Parts: sequence; structure tokens; C-alpha cells
Amino acid sequence: MTEEIQFYLSEAEESMQKAVQHTGAELTKIRAGKASPAMVEDLRVDYYGAPTPVSQVANISTPDARTLIIKPWEKSMVAEIGKAIKNSDLNLNPMHDADSIRLSIPPLTEERRRDLVKQVKNETEAGKISIRNIRKDVNDSLRKLQKEGTAEDDVRDAEAKVQKLTDSYIVKIDELLVKKEAEIMTV
Repeated sequence: MTEEIQFYLSEAEESMQKAVQHTGAELTKIRAGKASPAMVEDLRVDYYGAPTPVSQVANISTPDARTLIIKPWEKSMVAEIGKAIKNSDLNLNPMHDADSIRLSIPPLTEERRRDLVKQVKNETEAGKISIRNIRKDVNDSLRKLQKEGTAEDDVRDAEAKVQKLTDSYIVKIDELLVKKEAEIMTV
């Protein structure tokens, strides 16, 4: 197998790993009935005219499984963070203290759990599509190498390896789906 083919295979594997990591990160943002700093850390607030993630202007902690406390480093940001939470799609009502915000995470209803499972399935499907697109791009590159004179058998073997990679990373995404679905549906 040529050096170029090996390069494309390692690129494909690296990209697929990143796709799985990204999908996992997106799934942590979907709340499963318990408080998680990931729910709000990417929420954008206006910080001196620039949209800034909450995690860069405040400390986010979870004192218990149903409560999030956001403690801004500047007291003037309390109202701004509260406004961002109200305007988000989190459906949470922030309670302001003098220098922090408390979010109580309500228990999930059965209907909300089903909606969250649908959202998880959409995220994992997006991850699978990303992996399939990586496979398509690598296979196109391999076919170009074949046109430039690389042996047909080498290209075919490389395409088979790319398919094995694709299958293994799609299984990893399916595992993320099963794990998150079980987490959401557990009462």
C-alpha cells in the first residue's frame, strides 16, 4: 500500500474519531433530568458588546442532581445571564440571588422524555451522516489516486478498510445513542 493511501486512511480515522467526539459532546448538552454544567456553558451572553459563552464569564456548579448554580465573576452579568437563559430553549426559570443564578431542573415528564429521545436520535443521525461523508470524500480521493496510476487492487483494499472504519465508528455512535436513551428514559 502506498504512502498516499496510508495518509488518506489515517486522515479518515482521525476525522471519524472527531465526528464521534463531537456527537458525544452534543449529547451531553441534552439534559436527562439531572443538572449538568454542559446544559448552559455554551449559552451566549452579551459581554461588553461581544457574544460570549457563559462558561467564560461565570463559574457553573451542581450542588445536587436537580440544581445548577451560575456565579458570574462580575455581579453586573447576573441579569444578562438570566436574560440569556430565559431566551434560550432550555425552558428553565432562573432565580436571581445577589451575586448568582440558581436553576432548578424539574423532573422530566414522559412526553418530554420522548421528545428528548427524538432529539438524541437526530444528533446521532447527524454524526452518522458526518462519518458517511468522510467515507465518501476519502473514497473519491482514492479513486483520483487510481486515475493517477495507483494500482487498482491497492485502491480496492483501501476502500474496504475505509468501509470497516466507517462501520466501526457508526457502531460507536449507536452505543452513544443507546447509553443516552437509557439515561433519559430512566425515571
